Amino acid sequence: MTEETPVLSALAEMTAVSIERGTLPAREHMLARLAALVAVGAPPVSYVLNAGTASDVGITLEDVQGILVAIAPIVGTPQVVSASANITQALGFVIDLAVAEAEAEAEAEAANEG
Repeated sequence: MTEETPVLSALAEMTAVSIERGTLPAREHMLARLAALVAVGAPPVSYVLNAGTASDVGITLEDVQGILVAIAPIVGTPQVVSASANITQALGFVIDLAVAEAEAEAEAEAANEG
């Protein structure tokens, strides 16, 4: 992310600083962030913005499911169901983006070989 995406760059920097200055290990820090996203009813894009960092620190889909189960009694069934749909939508976007990037790379390599 660069000057072309100043908002995304700022959000990524805020995430990095919050992990750096926090007292929790990075993995637990991101687990807490994901739980907070569910609690506040975050939209899919919020999960997308945290997906890379969460993955980088070792959070798995099983971890996310565990978070949803753990916080369901506190935030309620509707909030967890809504979050599940938003997370699913976010993951679909991330997968589509990864596929598009891979296809673009393959096309660029084919063009360079030809």
